[in-house]
Amino acid sequence: MKLSTLMVINAVVGLAYALGLLLMPATLLSLHGMTSGSSEKLMAQFFGVALVAIGLLTWFARNVTDADTRRAIILALLVSNAIGVIVSVLGTLPGVMNALGWSAVALYLLLGFGYAYFQFVKPSAP
Repeated sequence: MKLSTLMVINAVVGLAYALGLLLMPATLLSLHGMTSGSSEKLMAQFFGVALVAIGLLTWFARNVTDADTRRAIILALLVSNAIGVIVSVLGTLPGVMNALGWSAVALYLLLGFGYAYFQFVKPSAP
């Protein structure tokens, strides 16, 4: 897989979730078995804002050729996905999220493994 393909996948997934969280936070929270009070909906929308940033960053950076810039972006995305795995596991295991929480774990793992590949195995691949 090419780095640009991974970034496009990241952008599409991130922006899709962002739209859902911004426009229908209660629906997405309830699908994951979470309460949807006003505080939870607001936090979900803040998360949606962060996903817009990640989605746009990965979309606009998909063809970056400068090695230092590419390396910095890959490392930031690798670290954030690794933290995402931890947080989503900690939210799913005790039942804060229902079984759909494992989809978040899987997404963070897949994206994280992709960025780890480009960070450590093939660091110079465009």
